[in-house]
Amino acid sequence: MRKIIQPGEFQSRGTVVLARWLLGKVLVRNDSTERRECLICEVEAYDGERDLACHASKGRTKRTEIMYQAGGVWYVYLCYGVHEMLNLVTGPANYPAAILIRGVEGISGPGRLTKQLNIGRNLNGAPAMPASGLHVEDHGIKVSRKMIIVGPRVGVNYAGPVWSAKPWRFRIDPAQLK
Repeated sequence: MRKIIQPGEFQSRGTVVLARWLLGKVLVRNDSTERRECLICEVEAYDGERDLACHASKGRTKRTEIMYQAGGVWYVYLCYGVHEMLNLVTGPANYPAAILIRGVEGISGPGRLTKQLNIGRNLNGAPAMPASGLHVEDHGIKVSRKMIIVGPRVGVNYAGPVWSAKPWRFRIDPAQLK
């Protein structure tokens, strides 16, 4: 079973629940020469202005405007002036939330992921649909709770002890992929 996940499906659940649900889905990158299918193995949730680790915690800005769109579009930004970071906007319009895609099978780290899949800021605001060259599919892969490692998000100590400790990082146990 291969099913393209429609943008509306990224608007119907809480961001943290949706982040866990994305594990085992397939990130599909189409460009002029090839189609690459990559199993999503690691994600982090960023949930609204109250989340001090979320870019939108300081409110609506030129940079975060994409996060305020209805879910189902890509939010791609430059981190440390070096790495592009791929996020999927979630939730209803005017509620800024997104899921950082941290890793796929065979590629760990969000900077490596975007580099190896040739993902750049030209996708910022693009719909997560085949026409954009980047979308998500459900291939019927089931990821049980016991296969998931849950922990705090990476590199968000600036958000303070409460928000940096939120267990909103989800990854498939690498031993389960063998």
